[in-house]
Order: sequence, then C-alpha cells, then structure tokens
Amino acid sequence: MSLLENVSLRAWTVWQRNRDVFFVTWKTNFLPPFLEPVLYLLAMGFGFGILVTLPDPYKNVSYAQFLAPGLVAISAMYGAFFECTYGSFVRMHYQKTYDAMVATPLTIEDVITGEILWGATKSFINGTIVMLVIAMFGLASFPGLLLIPFIALLAGLAFGSIAMIFTALVPNIDSFNYPFFLFITPMFLFSGTFFPLDVLPGWVRDVALGFPLTHVASMMRDLSLGMLSWSALYSLVYLLVITLVAFYGAVWLMRRRLVS
Repeated sequence: MSLLENVSLRAWTVWQRNRDVFFVTWKTNFLPPFLEPVLYLLAMGFGFGILVTLPDPYKNVSYAQFLAPGLVAISAMYGAFFECTYGSFVRMHYQKTYDAMVATPLTIEDVITGEILWGATKSFINGTIVMLVIAMFGLASFPGLLLIPFIALLAGLAFGSIAMIFTALVPNIDSFNYPFFLFITPMFLFSGTFFPLDVLPGWVRDVALGFPLTHVASMMRDLSLGMLSWSALYSLVYLLVITLVAFYGAVWLMRRRLVS
C-alpha cells in the first residue's frame, strides 16, 4: 500500500484540534502578524525607502510598494515553518499529543497531514492579515491583491511540509537553530523580498532561484503590482512540485521517527 493511501479525511480532525487551541489564544496570535509588517513598512518602506531607486521593471514603483508583497511572503513562510517545527515538536515530544492521536482511528499519516494543513492555515491567516495592512497603506492593487492569501496558503503547504522534514530529523528542540540559520535566514535575505534579484552576483542569483520563498515573493509581487507574466506560471509549477515532494518526504520521515 502506498504511504499516502493511509491519509484520510480524518486528518481534518487534527486540523480542527489545532484550530480550537489557536482560538483560545487568538489575541496573541493575531497581534504580531499585524504589527510586524507595519513596523517594517514604516522603518524600511517609508523611511529607508526614500533613499532607494529601483531598477527596471520597477523603476516607476516606490520601494514601499516593492517591499510590501515581500513582507506578505515572509509572514506566510514564518507562519507555517514555526508552527510545523517548534509547535509540532512540542506536541510530539513534550505533550505526547501524537501518541494520544494515533491511539484513536487516526493513522500517523493523518496526524502529519493535519499538522501540515494547520501550518498552511497559519500561513493563510498571516498572509491575509499582512495583505490587509498593505491594502490599508494603499500599496497594492485590485483584483490581484485578493489572490495573495491563496498564494500564502500554497506557500504554507510547501513550508509546512519542509518544516515537518526538519521536525522528523532533529534530535532536540534546540537543533531547530540549524534550519533557521542555514535555511530560513538566507531565504529571508536573498529571495527578492527586500531588493530585486537582478542586483545580486550571478551565482548568488542562481542559488536564490532555488529558494521556494523567491517564487512565492515573485508571484505575490506580480499580483500586487498588476505585472503578471509567464514567469508567474513557472513559479507556481515550481512551488507545486516542491510541495508534493516535501509532503511525501515529511510523511515518510515522520512515520519512520514515530514508529522507531
């Protein structure tokens, strides 16, 4: 039997459990995603941004307009990655929530799928909040703006799956410092979120094109600025492939860890 054939609709009960816990502390969950982009926009978009002149094809775009969709992409990445690393590890290792779940009709594959779906939901929530912030500042245009949360949802599936791979591999919670320093931080800095990739040296740009966040930021910026091109389709296909590969890897590695 294929590994993914063990995934059933019962995975949604895991999602519902995490949703219920989330809404118990909803105030602390909603406030940071709202305040952080405001601070970035004020300090970098409207502050530092007056010193920046962007190259083509963004010559007629303000730096704040360029930065805003990058902030949505970053927020989506963090939403799923934090949830499916620290959050999932705590539920698995310290709270023993996974042990309780698999004692029910839920399979291990259901549990991992539900966790990734919840991570994607956190990305959707964060992306929607930041989208509303940039809309409030008039930094994005309709109708493309309305599609941004759905790109955030897809990004959440990708980053949630990748995060679960790390969760399956780390020996302890402190070891998450490695993926955050070696994987998340380079993407945060070099995925076209703060400046166009064209200004980077050729080899750095080639590496950056392999980052999932590069393609998420690119699609969100195209939608935000009404500058859709065929490159957006390439980014979408790339993200879908990364999501499918990472999801299968996450389920396989987590099953191996939990049954060992």
